[in-house]
Amino acid sequence: MIFRCLSVFLAVAISIQAGAAEVRVPEPPPIAATSYLLIDAGSEQVLVEHESNTPLPPASLTKIMTSYVAAEEIEAGRLKLTDKVLISEYAWKQEGSRTFVQVGTEVSMEDLLRGVIIQSGNDATVAIAEHIGGSEDAFAEMMNKHAKSLGLTGSYFVNSTGLPADGHVTTAWDLALLSKALINRHPDSYRMYAEKSFHWNNIDQPNRNRLLWRDRSVDGVKTGHTEEAGFCLVASAARDGMRLISVVMGTKDDNTRMDESQKLLSYGFRHYENRELYAADVVLKQSQIWYGESDTIDLGLTKAALLTYPRGHYEDLAVELEVPKILEAPLAAGAEVGMLRVSLEGKKLYEVPLVALSEVPEAGAISRFFDYISLFFGELFGDG
Repeated sequence: MIFRCLSVFLAVAISIQAGAAEVRVPEPPPIAATSYLLIDAGSEQVLVEHESNTPLPPASLTKIMTSYVAAEEIEAGRLKLTDKVLISEYAWKQEGSRTFVQVGTEVSMEDLLRGVIIQSGNDATVAIAEHIGGSEDAFAEMMNKHAKSLGLTGSYFVNSTGLPADGHVTTAWDLALLSKALINRHPDSYRMYAEKSFHWNNIDQPNRNRLLWRDRSVDGVKTGHTEEAGFCLVASAARDGMRLISVVMGTKDDNTRMDESQKLLSYGFRHYENRELYAADVVLKQSQIWYGESDTIDLGLTKAALLTYPRGHYEDLAVELEVPKILEAPLAAGAEVGMLRVSLEGKKLYEVPLVALSEVPEAGAISRFFDYISLFFGELFGDG
């Protein structure tokens, strides 16, 4: 890996080492979908995409958000898996895929969640929405609040099921971010997505995500289908410490959504790898600072720098630290003071702010005066 440090006014470059391997990553396979996306869930780097920010009807992919809201309520202590949920007539008469819960009966929240996640039952989904929100409309408002907090800017939810409704849309990018949040924040809930069947009411209901049988590394997440949305699938798989999330929306049939998702995942694992370049709160550069109680300040990152790059090309990565030539106190801990950039053959792969790892308060008047004199004559005579 090549490392260089830049100043706003002074650049020192290290030439690329001789014999660096030419980067050859094959073009992604053609994907028969209206919108599709492949990301590394760790770095959030996009590996393949097409129309991934275009709002589209998501069908039952909506239920990823439904289960996410339920998981948030469980974490907050407002909901338990053992809670009994009364099935209303409105929930019972939902059209489309069903878990076959009966009106007037009580079903545990855990069984309803499995009915949503594994069987994609609209009746179970609405029962959960009514239990948590009081009504499905109120629950949809909760879904939209969570969407906003997660930064899902292309999403708007009208109902809990994904049944056709005006304005009910999301994007492939938003679905990938939502799935990542579910996986990372609520692993217990996410584990249900890996279950291949759910036995309920004397019926064995298989998981509709058939990639669970095709690829042992796949452990979720969800299918969806309506005439308007086409056949959709969000899938996630983990191999050798790297997790990928794929999204396909608007394919022509069930086999196609499985095949296209498998193409994306296989392409990503075959041609990319990831690595933590730098840990959080580790000093990457110590810079001089003026007018402060300290003469130097440590610069680093607020969170670990995880990078996804073409497989076998770690040694060819070029890292730049760009910092101002002159830093002045006061400077708060966490203040952004520069930039870390990683590139490969001149193409930027990663960029993240450098921050102050500690506070540097402003010095007293006498010390600031001497710093001023030093800076003045340094600039006058070209020193420093």
